[in-house]
Amino acid sequence: MMKLSKRLQTIADRVTPGSRTADIGSDHALLPVYLVQSGRVPSAIAGELNTGPYQAACKAAASAGLTAVIAVRQGDGLCVLHPGEADTVTIAGMGGSLMADILEAGRLSGKLEGVRELVLQPNVGEEFVRRWLVRHGWTLTDETVLEEDGRFYEVLHAVLMPSEESDNAGLYDPSFLNKPASQTELWTNWLYRMGPHLLRQPTLTLHKKWEHEIGKLERILAQMAGSDTPDARAKEAEFRMEIAQIQEVLACTPTDKPSSN
Repeated sequence: MMKLSKRLQTIADRVTPGSRTADIGSDHALLPVYLVQSGRVPSAIAGELNTGPYQAACKAAASAGLTAVIAVRQGDGLCVLHPGEADTVTIAGMGGSLMADILEAGRLSGKLEGVRELVLQPNVGEEFVRRWLVRHGWTLTDETVLEEDGRFYEVLHAVLMPSEESDNAGLYDPSFLNKPASQTELWTNWLYRMGPHLLRQPTLTLHKKWEHEIGKLERILAQMAGSDTPDARAKEAEFRMEIAQIQEVLACTPTDKPSSN
């Protein structure tokens, strides 16, 4: 059985055993092959838009002897699905804005019919995904942040719940940060950006990720130091405010013990 990267293994571990799974943007179909080989799922769909990765996915499924239970399909986003044929959808390795667009297009076209679980790994822009989930009745049940090869990744797990059972309002309530009620909107936005579960159970990896983000902002500020234009000054003030707010959130969410996840 193939060995997955830490990132893909984290995604695989969050797929509910026994679910029919569709991996969108599957690249070389590593995740579907592993899920079926390991016995975690009975069948899978590997969707890929680009011809090269699509052909590689076909080859991977054939090499594993799994063409009877892994359907490799070429197409854009969730268009490779038929309504009702998947219980779980996984999407990984793209920006959060694009991921939210794919989910929305799938929702509008009925491709998410029957899907009850989403496992999502946006490379950037996680807040776009979290906001899409809330708007459309999905409850974020778990999220984790990991570091691999010098990069940070967040993996989000969401399930579709009846509205009376969903607790999104409570999940994105920033009162645990102990900020003034007048600043609720500001800190709610940071929960969407940094992750409500991640901030409630902070880890060293989470802090390391956001300290890395602060470092990037500081480098940008250093590059802007020679410019005195009004636009540059306004952007500089914006970046300094962003750094201060990140630091303030991290100060409100100290880690109690060493943890890498």
